[in-house]
Amino acid sequence: MRRPVVEVVAAGVRYRKRLGWRHSEEHWALRKADLRLYHGEAVGVVGGNGAGKSTLLQVLAGILAPDRGQLVNHGVSVSLLALQLGFIPHLSGRDNIFLSGMLLGLSRRAIAGKVDEIIEFSELQACIDDPVHTYSAGMRARLGFAIAFQVEPDVLLIDEVLGVGDAAFHRKSSKAMRDKILARDKTVVLVSHQPAVIRELCDRAIWMDQGETRESGPVDEVLALYDRARG
Repeated sequence: MRRPVVEVVAAGVRYRKRLGWRHSEEHWALRKADLRLYHGEAVGVVGGNGAGKSTLLQVLAGILAPDRGQLVNHGVSVSLLALQLGFIPHLSGRDNIFLSGMLLGLSRRAIAGKVDEIIEFSELQACIDDPVHTYSAGMRARLGFAIAFQVEPDVLLIDEVLGVGDAAFHRKSSKAMRDKILARDKTVVLVSHQPAVIRELCDRAIWMDQGETRESGPVDEVLALYDRARG
């Protein structure tokens, strides 16, 4: 039998939801989430807004600790794809490559070895030494993607973002991300509202509903059940 690399077992995450000035109530963002991940597979996560999909990714990444149940990591690195993490506006694009890369878990030496590739992919060669506050939103997105794309964890968590930037760069960045997922040399968890993307890229799927894992199994079967439930 294959051994899982990461397991989420009956996990629940709660927080206090404010109701006016003096009152609040307990809210469970996750109630009972179950997921086992295996090396080299891609798992799609579907569900409506507020179903607990993003919270599940944060538990898998170790950002949130479950209030009940457990997260079991069998010695693998896990990273939630984060764009523009730690960008400081008055620093140059080049300086932000090092800062953001280190916040994403890369060593300074590793970043130094990839900096030329990051700059080339972002297509910002002419302005990489300008302050980031002079960049447009699209330029910042391109730089953020180029940096985050270099992170190579054992388990990569992706919340909707497959590509960024204008139409041409979006096609380029989306293709790069698809190629990374389809290489199957790492485990990928992909949250998406697009069934076609889940079918294209994933080996199996889970359906989150009201904080619980409602279904888990082959992609077409899970998507059919999810579509039927939505009417």
